[in-house]
Amino acid sequence: MDRLIYTALSGATQTLERQAVVANNMANASTPGFRAQLSMFRAVPVNGDGLATRAITASTTPGADLTPGDMTETGRSLDVAIDGDGWLAVQAENGEEAYTRAGGLQMDSTGLLRSNGNVVLSEFGAPLVLPLGAEVTIAPDGTISALGAGDQPNAIAEIGRLKLVNPEADQIARGGDNLFHPRNNEDGTPGAPFAADDTVRVVSGAIESSNVNPTEAMVSMIENARRFEMQMKMISSIDENDQSANKLLSLT
Repeated sequence: MDRLIYTALSGATQTLERQAVVANNMANASTPGFRAQLSMFRAVPVNGDGLATRAITASTTPGADLTPGDMTETGRSLDVAIDGDGWLAVQAENGEEAYTRAGGLQMDSTGLLRSNGNVVLSEFGAPLVLPLGAEVTIAPDGTISALGAGDQPNAIAEIGRLKLVNPEADQIARGGDNLFHPRNNEDGTPGAPFAADDTVRVVSGAIESSNVNPTEAMVSMIENARRFEMQMKMISSIDENDQSANKLLSLT
């Protein structure tokens, strides 16, 4: 009977974790640049005094659906959407370089350019600072130009260039901060930041929507709920069968 218990328990645990992933995707269905999270699991043998004949499932590093989302025009000069493959480099809270597709950029009171609170980095890895009150334009290659208030059009100045990278899908992984980071090296040390890629292009005055499909996510939530209910019934049936077997043994 215990084999059935391990099977049902592993399935129920996996279903709950899958439901948490789907719920997170649903919550970010309207978050610009969000990449749908994918559940990933592996078998883990149960260690003990007996033979290693039991195994449970355990979640691994979540994957991500890197399919581009729809592009929405906003007309706002600080909004940028990655055109095709590529990522925008930002500074994570721990100071390390990270990557995002969220292009709804904002300028804080000090002139720092930010994406969802994270400082946006230049092609040289330094924070980008814009002149306050200036009219800003962003070229397809990520070059940022600014025209001061009251200045003549020919006084426009180049401020810097967004750092745009384009690593392979297996070189990048989602972190707990919803940003993407270089995958760790084989020895567990953090991966090095990616070099800027001059071929990546952006569309100014637009943002990329989340690539979460709300309808598919809702269907997945219903399927997970039904699957969990079935697994709980299985565990209950196993317990009842176990008790019946014990009663029969006690009569002999």
